[in-house]
Amino acid sequence: MNSSPSPNNVSANSIGKNLTLTSFGESHGPFIGSVLDGFPAGMLIDLKALQHQLNRRRPGQSALTTSRTEKDSVQIISGVFEGKTLGTPITFLIPNLDQKPQDYEALKTIYRPGHADALWDLKMGHRDYRGGGRSSARITAAWVAAGALAEQFLSQYQMGPIKVCAWVQQIHTIQAHIPNLVSREEIDKSPVRCPDLEKSSKMESSILEAKENGDSLGGTIRVRISGVPAGTGEPVFRKLQAQISQYMLNLNAVKGIYFGDDNRAHERFGSENNDSWISENGKIGTETNHSGGIVGGMATGSDITFELYFKPTSTIKKEQTTINHLGESVTLSGEGRHDPCVLPRAVPIVESLSALAIMDLLLDPVSRL
Repeated sequence: MNSSPSPNNVSANSIGKNLTLTSFGESHGPFIGSVLDGFPAGMLIDLKALQHQLNRRRPGQSALTTSRTEKDSVQIISGVFEGKTLGTPITFLIPNLDQKPQDYEALKTIYRPGHADALWDLKMGHRDYRGGGRSSARITAAWVAAGALAEQFLSQYQMGPIKVCAWVQQIHTIQAHIPNLVSREEIDKSPVRCPDLEKSSKMESSILEAKENGDSLGGTIRVRISGVPAGTGEPVFRKLQAQISQYMLNLNAVKGIYFGDDNRAHERFGSENNDSWISENGKIGTETNHSGGIVGGMATGSDITFELYFKPTSTIKKEQTTINHLGESVTLSGEGRHDPCVLPRAVPIVESLSALAIMDLLLDPVSRL
């Protein structure tokens, strides 16, 4: 693999046009963190609510997740004074307290199936092999901190509150039936974060069985964003669905996204799928919401709904064939501490990225109303 330093051997670590999130840190480094630039001044921060969202994502919550234990207590070290935002870059810092880099020493020269190890070496010529380093989903904790702050901005938006809610819709072949009006409180009653408690129990058993067998599972997360003003988004480039997709498809393990009130629009006739326009009290809207709240790249005013498709966790204990840094064939049984299914902990990450995507558009002088 390439080992010569090059000016092109750098990774992209920022997202956003008007509200820029920059991510830093590695899975087993001393800290992970993020910088949020472009956040307006004068907003009072609810630190307890921000930490609560981080607690929903943190590892070690149950037998369904990794055994890594992190408190994920966030520190805000810039951009806030006397509890209010200053309009300057806000830096979130989270210590890695339960790091065990020695667990990954055997992976220094081995490329794990389903991971970015081989491609990172190919592109960068040097990588942090400790738990995936920079490619680890561990770094998303700092995204949640930034997104939780964006959620607080959206909840106070001048044209009315905007709320984001996500839940697990499917694990492996077990699919739930959940009304769109479900609340976070109902979602969090389930360790799987699936508010259909009968299906949640089956999902939990399925995850534990896969874990026992040294395997992993994927599934889907469904998202509802309510209160986005009609017309938000752009009709050509920077369509609302493109903006949301850019954030979602940068999340580890996400392989697809589908907008709509379900994932069956491609099976319908146009006469069944079109949302008829209506007018009530001088405001336009749609009679149905098959489009998932987006038509022509812009919000209709109805709830924005979409579904994310996650692959199974790549690190599994079942023996797999791979190669080492010399190109030699080797066998590997994944060790370390990993989620047998990432979806329960991914729910708050998805909510945070959704909030960041919407807020970035609302701050755009071109896109906002």
